[in-house]
Amino acid sequence: MELSTGLSARVTHAYNGVTRVSDGTLDSGGHLMQRRDVLRLSALAGAAGVLTLDPMTFTQADAASTADGPEQTKTLSGHLPTGAPDFVYVPVEVPRGVREIAVSYAYDKPAVPAGTQGNACDIGIFDERGTELGGRGFRGWSGGARTEFAISAEEATPGYLAGPVNAGTWHVVLGPYTVAPQGLDYKVTVTLRYGAPGTTPKPVYPPQRAKGRGRAWYRGDSHLHTVHSDGKRTPAELVAAARAAGLDFITTTEHNTTSAHAAFEGLWGDDLLILTGEEITTRNGHVVALGTDPGVFIDWRYRARDNRFGQFARKVRQAGGLVIPAHPHGTCVGCNWKFGFNEADAVEVWNADFTPDDEVTISEWDNTLVAASRGDGRWLPAVGHSDAHREPQVVGLPQTVVLADDLSRTAIQEGIRAGRSWIAESSKVDLAFEAVGGRGKHAGIGERLTVGGSEEITVRLKVSGVGPGCSVRFITDQGQLYGTPVPASGELTAEWRTTASYAAYVRAEVRHAPVDGGASGVPGPMAAMTNPIWLGER
Repeated sequence: MELSTGLSARVTHAYNGVTRVSDGTLDSGGHLMQRRDVLRLSALAGAAGVLTLDPMTFTQADAASTADGPEQTKTLSGHLPTGAPDFVYVPVEVPRGVREIAVSYAYDKPAVPAGTQGNACDIGIFDERGTELGGRGFRGWSGGARTEFAISAEEATPGYLAGPVNAGTWHVVLGPYTVAPQGLDYKVTVTLRYGAPGTTPKPVYPPQRAKGRGRAWYRGDSHLHTVHSDGKRTPAELVAAARAAGLDFITTTEHNTTSAHAAFEGLWGDDLLILTGEEITTRNGHVVALGTDPGVFIDWRYRARDNRFGQFARKVRQAGGLVIPAHPHGTCVGCNWKFGFNEADAVEVWNADFTPDDEVTISEWDNTLVAASRGDGRWLPAVGHSDAHREPQVVGLPQTVVLADDLSRTAIQEGIRAGRSWIAESSKVDLAFEAVGGRGKHAGIGERLTVGGSEEITVRLKVSGVGPGCSVRFITDQGQLYGTPVPASGELTAEWRTTASYAAYVRAEVRHAPVDGGASGVPGPMAAMTNPIWLGER
């Protein structure tokens, strides 16, 4: 079998009716390379994770040549082999006087053998401030959701940030997510349009507080997408769906961009708190940055082997956000969580419709509770989010219900961090969960009931609004120790008595009937679940 021909480049220039083409495989000086050198370069670039190509150079245009100002277009064609680097940078030398930069791209999608990944390539851009990891040059990312975008001072395509197109070296970034055995042929076209730069509007961000109901249980969905990444809903459509779902708060979490932070003007209200955040989408897992300061971008260009996640988890917290690994056992390429949980503030155990990967995540999470039950008290609270992108995906399926002092960013985050929360499939489901000891001792979800090891404890769950065929389960560090069916009315008060010596913690689940009638022993899909109540002395 012949090996890949490696990295190649072909540049087409178009300006004022003149077209020039350069073709070949080029080194950093623009010289043709031997095939073995290309393969060696490809291998080295793949190991490093980044490759920077030769620049696309634009000359200063004559701004007076047309009434609206001229434009220049150049096209780069190239080939990436399997094992290509995670990110391929195309430098673009932008001269003065540019009003707008527009980029389009395409790549081939050849047939591949069964079980083999085909071609998928993302795109974004950094401005003249550079591509430094965590630096200030980020100007937008659309992943694979768009084939073209444009940026000017006045406006930008969703996913991208409006602002001046300053002179200097910009970088279009390609992200070959998966590459077919045949390799990936790509084409990038850059157009510079000249003219007066215009004025960048001042962003209007959502307020950090809504009216609320004082100390209460608030329902929210903090993993959501719109047209600002790979979603299909507009911000207005998302907000309408959130209100229809009975939510009190949402968080905008687009993939690797903050462009949606300023896109909700006029959509919030006394009844709805809109938090800003980001889904940091790396090649080794996704993480929800929940409630970061508006406009703060968190970088995603690293893998677990780079040992950089801790640095960016700290940046999330410095920006006032929570670090929440998303769908840790998701089945999509790059979705499995590989960074560990030492830096996490909570974990998304239930993502969208309840599926086997959620079951695995909950089991893994429950195992960490066993380890934490007699340790320093640190444990990871569980949350659930819809990850809704488009119809018919349901906003608020599931939703996290948080006990907070008020409806504000700070209070909601404090409730999540403390584990004072439970997860429901919809706002129709309501529950109350508590543990009661002697002499008026009481603890709710996320709290500790401090009692002696032999003292009797009553665990009580009240649930309503669940469908027919549901059942309640109480889970402890030994597994399920109590279960009972929910009546056809969908309402139940269940009580169970235990001691701290018998159960280090207890948490509740409300499950639908098993899809196979119980033959496999696997419980049915989740309808609701709580974080634990801790029992006994620490």
